[in-house]
Amino acid sequence: MQKIVIDTNVFVSALLTPNGNCAKIANAISDEEIHFCYNDRILFEYKYIFSKDKFNFEIEKQNKIINQIIKWGHIVEPFISNIPLPDENDRIFYDTAKTVNAILITGNKKHYPKENFIKTPTEYLKYIKK
Repeated sequence: MQKIVIDTNVFVSALLTPNGNCAKIANAISDEEIHFCYNDRILFEYKYIFSKDKFNFEIEKQNKIINQIIKWGHIVEPFISNIPLPDENDRIFYDTAKTVNAILITGNKKHYPKENFIKTPTEYLKYIKK
């Protein structure tokens, strides 16, 4: 079973563009072939970003994604690394993926080290079609 961790920006893009690649990935977390991994810190980050006024997301849309994450996701407690990252808020995603050998899906690869397990949404969709 494939394990994934999804960066917040992917869910934001899914909410902004419901027919895009990010939405395809967000909708796939209920797929039994995918083991979606998260933890309380990641869930907090999702809720915090979704509620920002600049996005103006409807509460129902926010709750739908959060409930989907809780229902289908698997809680993972990561080993916290000390690898330098440009944004410390991204560490929880990186460390969670690294701990369980998951693919980290992000729209901001530049915020992470150059590692094969870090993929953009487009790269991930191509990867799973192989």
